[in-house]
Amino acid sequence: MSLFVVGTASHVGKSVTVAAICRCLVNRGIRVAPFKSQNMSLNSYVTYDGGEIGMAQAMQAHAAKIPPQTDMNPILLKPKGDCISQIVLFGRPYKDVPITDYYLETDRLLGLAVEAYHRLRNDFGQVVVEGAGGAAELNLYDRDIANIRLARVLAIPLILVADIERGGVFAQILGTLDLLPDDVRPLVRGIIINKFRGNPTIFEQGIRMIEERTGIPVLGVVPYFDIPLPSEDSLSIADKKTRASAIRIAVVRLPHISNFTDFELLERYAAVDYVPLDVPLDGYDCVIVPGTKNTVEDLKRLEQSGMADELRRARERNIPIIGICGGYQMLGKQIIDSGIESRAGTYTGLGMLDCVTRFGNYEKKTRQVLRHASNVPPILSTIGDVTGYEIHMGETQAGNDREAFSGDGRVTEDGLVFGTYMHGLFSNPSAANALLSYLAAQKQQEFTPVPPDVPDPYDELAALFERHVNMDAISTLVTERS
Repeated sequence: MSLFVVGTASHVGKSVTVAAICRCLVNRGIRVAPFKSQNMSLNSYVTYDGGEIGMAQAMQAHAAKIPPQTDMNPILLKPKGDCISQIVLFGRPYKDVPITDYYLETDRLLGLAVEAYHRLRNDFGQVVVEGAGGAAELNLYDRDIANIRLARVLAIPLILVADIERGGVFAQILGTLDLLPDDVRPLVRGIIINKFRGNPTIFEQGIRMIEERTGIPVLGVVPYFDIPLPSEDSLSIADKKTRASAIRIAVVRLPHISNFTDFELLERYAAVDYVPLDVPLDGYDCVIVPGTKNTVEDLKRLEQSGMADELRRARERNIPIIGICGGYQMLGKQIIDSGIESRAGTYTGLGMLDCVTRFGNYEKKTRQVLRHASNVPPILSTIGDVTGYEIHMGETQAGNDREAFSGDGRVTEDGLVFGTYMHGLFSNPSAANALLSYLAAQKQQEFTPVPPDVPDPYDELAALFERHVNMDAISTLVTERS
């Protein structure tokens, strides 16, 4: 039968719920795959065959113990600004469109998404589907291919997820159910309430009231937890809490920041702040310029805000500066755009690396990579082999600076500034250790290395759901015949 997880709003825990259900089902011997017809996110992942999908679906695939594939997220929207998004269709760039033009294609896109769902059903037997945003967006019902229209086509059981932490959980649940179309509401077979803090027994009366008013069982109340899972999108930045540490790392919070999951391993061992453009960089031991969906526009904002001057002053203080993907492009001397990323023109970069990037055609490089760090002290020389993935437009031509990694990136002579196209670099313990040990030595601090094997968090997540959610009922919903 499969299962459809929808939410009362964005960021209520749908993605994590799907991941948890996938791992619980796999642990119970039920083969399953995740699916989200349409995702909007700048945090993405590259599959083994070079396709680009939302990070959440990759996370869910790992939870299901299967390789991520493009059918799991056939439509990925990547906002570029000015109400324009790039459509990534089955892992490949399709085109950039204003949202009004995108809606003209929803009938065709829904058909393609449903085909992908059925391929997953045929290959894996069961599918756990994730909706997008809130399920009861009245103005979108005629074109909502991630919730209402998809629910009508699939006609599988729905579970409604709500977030009690943000308050108003009764209004969330009752309001959403009341606003669902008459033909969709009966598909809702259960409710899960996320992010509960405190003693759950104090909410028992609330559960009874919800069940009495709706006639739908509350299948679980999940406590607030702190399990290290990849962030889905930019809404997650606001939830990040800086770890207390003598080592302070600034990640420049670009307006179109993407794939900031690159730094989540570092967050566990250092104080990592996502620094707005108008905040000085004084007091930070390292600065990272991350990926972006719009390199040229974010480069302009760096200059206009004064952050570019902050970066130059950090360089003068011999603070390590690292550019990832679009951040690497910005650290170069120039960006020459023929109208692919932004308005055609030549734009002056930060000038810290001797390289020039050209956006000459509408092609995106997406691939998984294995690279070896160059023998350039003090950081790269201790990294060794690393794995990651590339997602970028444009080609970067090198000048006199040395290569940072085999076949990729540049590094200054003193080794304190380097750039790479490799996302996921600091998800490698060896790379995290190389950076953090250098920063600790500079501050004369002791450093405990990141373990070489990062634990799988999904069994911990599944155990939490087994304790607090009626997984027997969910297993029955997933496997029952339609």
